[in-house]
Amino acid sequence: MSNKTRVCVPILEKSYKSVIQTAEKSINAGADLLELRFDFIEDPKISEIKGIIKEINFPIIVTNRKKDEGGFFNGSESERIRILIEAARYADIVDIELSTEEEHLKKVLEVANCAMVSYNDFNKTPSADELIKIVNREKELGDIAKFAVMPQKMSDTLIVLDVLSRVENTVGISMGNIGKYTRVVAPLFGSPITFASFKDVSAPGQLDIQTTKDVLSKFV
Repeated sequence: MSNKTRVCVPILEKSYKSVIQTAEKSINAGADLLELRFDFIEDPKISEIKGIIKEINFPIIVTNRKKDEGGFFNGSESERIRILIEAARYADIVDIELSTEEEHLKKVLEVANCAMVSYNDFNKTPSADELIKIVNREKELGDIAKFAVMPQKMSDTLIVLDVLSRVENTVGISMGNIGKYTRVVAPLFGSPITFASFKDVSAPGQLDIQTTKDVLSKFV
């Protein structure tokens, strides 16, 4: 597999204990990265964030996904950002949505070791030109650009690959059953990260880690 593409497994657990357990199993299954989803954790405590990241002791993306972009965080936007700020101090990468209010976005980016600015649309696939504009804006703000969009037809998945062929250091995903193949094809277009599940999927169409690694080992 290319050193440029890492397979990231999202950790979708409600308690810190189960987070640690699933993290260990995902690492043993061959994950290159873990995505720690704080929006899944019940009552995440800022005082415990540093400890859990240190205990996992593995390359981590931290995310606290907004509800309107497919997340499950139940607190206020200020609370969501406070968690992200603390997590960003200790994680390898923080994922924050492009749609985040500018004031909050800047606070997270200021402390991040590496920032992935993301765009998520669970309803449609914007045009290639629109996605290029989104990617360019994400790169102006952060280190890695990311977009995950929903196809309505097969030609929508080709838009994602077209965009990836025209940009660098960008994670591009076409979700759902129609787009699931892009998760293993995107690395051929330079995507630095692809997401795969160990137990639970974090987005429609996500393949399991073993299938993902097996396919990538043959072509990337």
